[in-house]
Amino acid sequence: MKIALFGNPNTGKTTVFNQLTDSYAYVGNWSGVTVEKKIGKINHSFVSIIDLPGVYSLNPLTKDEAVAADFLLHESFDQTLNILNAAQLKRNLLLTIELLEYGKPTVLVLNMMDIVKKQGLELNPTILGNELHATVFQTDARTNKGMDTLKSFLISNPSLTSSQLFQLDYGKRVESIIHEGQNLLTTTYQHEIRFARWLMIQFLAGNKMIEEFIDANHYDLLVPLKKDPQLLEDTIYAVRLEFIEALLKKATLKEATQKTTALTKKIDRLTTHPILGMPLFLILFYLMFKLTFDWVGGPLSDLLDAFLSGPFSSNSSLFLTWLGANDLIHSLIVDGLIAGVGGVLVFMPQIFVLFACISFLEDSGYMARAALVMDRLMELVGLNGKAFIPLLIGFGCNVPGIMAARTIEQPKERLITTLISPFMSCSARLPIYSLFIAAFFEKNQALIVLSLYVLGILVAIILAKCYSLIFKTTDSSIFIVDLPEYNLPKLAILWRGTWDKGKGFVKKAGTVIFGGTVLIWSLSYFNASGVASSIDTSFMAAIGSFLAPFFVPLGFYSWQAVSAIITGVLAKEVVGSTLLILFHVSGESALIGQLSSVFTPLQAYSFLVFVLLYIPCFAVLGAIKAETGSWFWAIYSAVSSFIIAYVVSFMIYQTGILLHF
Repeated sequence: MKIALFGNPNTGKTTVFNQLTDSYAYVGNWSGVTVEKKIGKINHSFVSIIDLPGVYSLNPLTKDEAVAADFLLHESFDQTLNILNAAQLKRNLLLTIELLEYGKPTVLVLNMMDIVKKQGLELNPTILGNELHATVFQTDARTNKGMDTLKSFLISNPSLTSSQLFQLDYGKRVESIIHEGQNLLTTTYQHEIRFARWLMIQFLAGNKMIEEFIDANHYDLLVPLKKDPQLLEDTIYAVRLEFIEALLKKATLKEATQKTTALTKKIDRLTTHPILGMPLFLILFYLMFKLTFDWVGGPLSDLLDAFLSGPFSSNSSLFLTWLGANDLIHSLIVDGLIAGVGGVLVFMPQIFVLFACISFLEDSGYMARAALVMDRLMELVGLNGKAFIPLLIGFGCNVPGIMAARTIEQPKERLITTLISPFMSCSARLPIYSLFIAAFFEKNQALIVLSLYVLGILVAIILAKCYSLIFKTTDSSIFIVDLPEYNLPKLAILWRGTWDKGKGFVKKAGTVIFGGTVLIWSLSYFNASGVASSIDTSFMAAIGSFLAPFFVPLGFYSWQAVSAIITGVLAKEVVGSTLLILFHVSGESALIGQLSSVFTPLQAYSFLVFVLLYIPCFAVLGAIKAETGSWFWAIYSAVSSFIIAYVVSFMIYQTGILLHF
């Protein structure tokens, strides 16, 4: 049995999906987090649940909303599971009516009941179920309240109460048009009667995707029926709103005494303040980097590095000698894989601490406020707060950040957001930062990393302004964001959020970094004559030395540093493993000593800036091509980012020289 999961953004829809399927999908407190449908299965059952994007209506404004409407047009499923924010029923029920009119058996889940209780609101689920001809459950998915009952019902009730009886009367004029179109769709075009009525209602309500569907299928007889379209749209909306207001009046036992708690109001005075909101955002990120590099993540990484570069590396070397491994195999495993892959894995604690902090801010409700604060800044460059969401996701990985740009309605704004997303400092760059700040900026680690993140944002904002002028973006998309109640995140949700973000790094260590490490070791071990007598005569040394003069104005010109820049295009994590292999060291502490011999602090900072801004990795370029539908923009992104990185690094290094840093 297949169940389609629908709901408005910020209703806890994805959390319900996680609880029902015992799996995890990205959770946040803003619109459009789920940009593609995800499929999970309820354990010990034959019930599959398809998690569709959060939408306010079936009339799509964005690419992700179009996924939901397209699903109803072209996919088959058995039942609908509609998640509603019980504290925002008036708005949520507009989507519910559209789903009920589709005709599938429906279960309504009134989620976030804890907020309802805080507000003093009391609802009668029986009246709601009877009036809507649907089965109603009350839950609080974050604390798992009511979820076991819902799960048992979905497993044990393959035939739910049908919503076929639900039908609104849109008035004599509209109903006559619906009836005429319905007859045409059932007789001439061979559609089922229920689907035909739903299709006509959506057509008259101005659903752009339905209009495209009718045009693509050449349902030309329907087009003349839609006379005075604005009046028809207004009438349908007014009837739905009138029905919802009457329903809520009947089903509400006790009105809410307050919309938000006093604590939420007090915190919002600071977090959404037009002046203090931005400094607070920077302070929180500064503290996040202190936890990542100084207080928790850094010490844990040092312990892991001491183990991998010490006992693990030496014992592995002894074991290979005992086995009688030849020099080639010995060097590949010890100098290549253990030094390269292991040298990247030592930063895993820092990455997981960073993701734990981000998950905490998301689940606490703060990130929605951050998007609201950034909306003011985004407006200055021709975008809005909705563009900040993909950029924020890009701090984890630029690929899902670029995919999240689908939530932006206007094509030009969506393209601009896609082009500036790679300048967000993703987690893959974190190991590189950690190496260099430990070597050159030990007393100001968090501040240096914060400066890099801010620099990436500033470059993105400046480019966004330039692109908005070039593309002449006149129509701006509407930014709607729900501000949820603040809450203390649950440890289970924090762990799942942290693991979901961090597991990609572990997976890369076993695939991309592993492959890149073998390639780099091979280039550093061989030359045209065979086995290189020293690494300075290897293929990698020849390539790096040839290109090194080009980077002299930027301050870093050792062939090892230039080689790391080249391999970083494959994946940014490979930069660190390249340096470990080329400097012939087996751990972070040993590499730190080597770096100080070829870099000054100014040169090191210039190198980090270049790594931040230059060519995106192959996966990001592929995502840009997929989202824009053109290799032109992927190639443009690679070329333009390299030029920008070169110019900014040049300015920083040369200015530093003039100021005698």
